[in-house]
Amino acid sequence: QVQLVESGGGLVQAGGSLRLSCAASGRTFSSYAMGWFRQAPGKEREFVATISGRGGSQYYTDSVKGRFTISRDNAKNTVYLQMNSLIPEDTAVYYCGARPGNYAYTQVNEYPYWGQGTQVTVSS
Repeated sequence: QVQLVESGGGLVQAGGSLRLSCAASGRTFSSYAMGWFRQAPGKEREFVATISGRGGSQYYTDSVKGRFTISRDNAKNTVYLQMNSLIPEDTAVYYCGARPGNYAYTQVNEYPYWGQGTQVTVSS
């Protein structure tokens, strides 16, 4: 069982930056792939970025490539999402997910563990 707690969301103007954090419980954090997903009102949860257990592989959805960076600190049991050049279309609740494995997984249904989410609002 893994428990996840996201933080770092907020209100920011277009062009601004935020860094999201997701702290995980447990002593085997490096054996879990981690992902960031987001869900806007009235839309399905969608993939944003993922990183493998040891951090060697990262993947991004096309709309955030070059603007967002996913990273992890296994000593701190934490995964991050640095978001730069934010646009209003990035507005959503952002969730982190965890699943066993040292690969990068991009599908919502591949993640058995989820945090409660953190709201990101980008104003124009």
